[in-house]
Amino acid sequence: MAENDVDNELLDYEEDEEPQVAPETATPAGKKEVKGSYVSIHSSGFRDFLLKPELLRAIVDCGFEHPSEVQHECIPQAILGMDILCQAKSGMGKTAVFVLATLQQIEPVDGQVSVLVMCHTRELAFQISKEYERFSKYMPTVKAAVFFGGLSIKKDEDALKKNCPHIVVGTPGRILALIRNKTLNLKNVKHFVLDECDKMLEQLDMRRDVQDIFRLTPHEKQCMMFSATLSKEIRPVCRKFMQDPMEVFVDDETKLTLHGLQQYYCKLKDSEKNRKLFDLLDVLEFNQVVIFVKSVQRCVALSQLLVEQNFPAIAIHRGMAQEERLSRYQQFKDFQRRILVATNLFGRGMDIERVNIAGSGRKVWTASRSTWQSSQKRLTSPPTVSYIQLV
Repeated sequence: MAENDVDNELLDYEEDEEPQVAPETATPAGKKEVKGSYVSIHSSGFRDFLLKPELLRAIVDCGFEHPSEVQHECIPQAILGMDILCQAKSGMGKTAVFVLATLQQIEPVDGQVSVLVMCHTRELAFQISKEYERFSKYMPTVKAAVFFGGLSIKKDEDALKKNCPHIVVGTPGRILALIRNKTLNLKNVKHFVLDECDKMLEQLDMRRDVQDIFRLTPHEKQCMMFSATLSKEIRPVCRKFMQDPMEVFVDDETKLTLHGLQQYYCKLKDSEKNRKLFDLLDVLEFNQVVIFVKSVQRCVALSQLLVEQNFPAIAIHRGMAQEERLSRYQQFKDFQRRILVATNLFGRGMDIERVNIAGSGRKVWTASRSTWQSSQKRLTSPPTVSYIQLV
């Protein structure tokens, strides 16, 4: 019943019920839909999008030369203000689509929030805020800020009062708390973005928060949603937030695996897994490794065991204070540690350039990602990323 109530509360611009039988192959009039696999790097450059000179300078500084296929499909429509519903592989540059599109369109006004970006984890929110920081490098009048739980809400309130950002990135819980405290005003929002939208809309409590926040934004705005996975069940939910979106889907799950990703599994007894892991770390050549485990307890125990065996390991899990989690994330991203042990907290949307091996004790997570898009100046072909599963 609870899920039905939430579905009924979803906003629908047309006020029509979602059709019970709607073939996915049909494309409604006025709606552009693209399906396929995004593998190649398009031959055109970012200059073809007629972006602001400040953005083009930042893109060059980041080392990007050519947009990925999904960027080539989405950016021209996104910068015109079109609603976007996009599913594409991890590592194909979906974040850059909405970051560049919103920075291209933004007209900063002091004291007004123009862009709202939300995601399901604090670490992903932090990472997105860093992307805005990178791409707005030559746009000094544009201010971005990130807000999420686990840190003092008083500091967030003070930041909003003293230096209101034009771009707000955060998690739904903290964003809603700031709105209810009358510290954050969304009446001037022109761009509403959900990253990893399926993770946010599948969870009923988070979906309610997203809906409540959405209702507090203007009716006329651009809405963009992105994810590595979008089931056919969640797509109608996403559409209820949008008006005639451009849709990019990959329905063939086999096409969601990155080129350059090699996957292996070893069938072992539980008592044999640690020894096999140590053996692999001894013989494999790696830049950085991410090891996924299923619980906080296992995360702590394994990272301690690795350190005892003289492996430079660091752990990240939900039991840590938020400051510590972000500090460790930055240490790993800055290559201060080469081995990260993590729970599924780290399993979606995180981008670590040097990772070339990922593994788990139970389940394949989607964070083992190639960094071909951000490394193409140095590489002539996508790097090999290995995923090893101990089952």
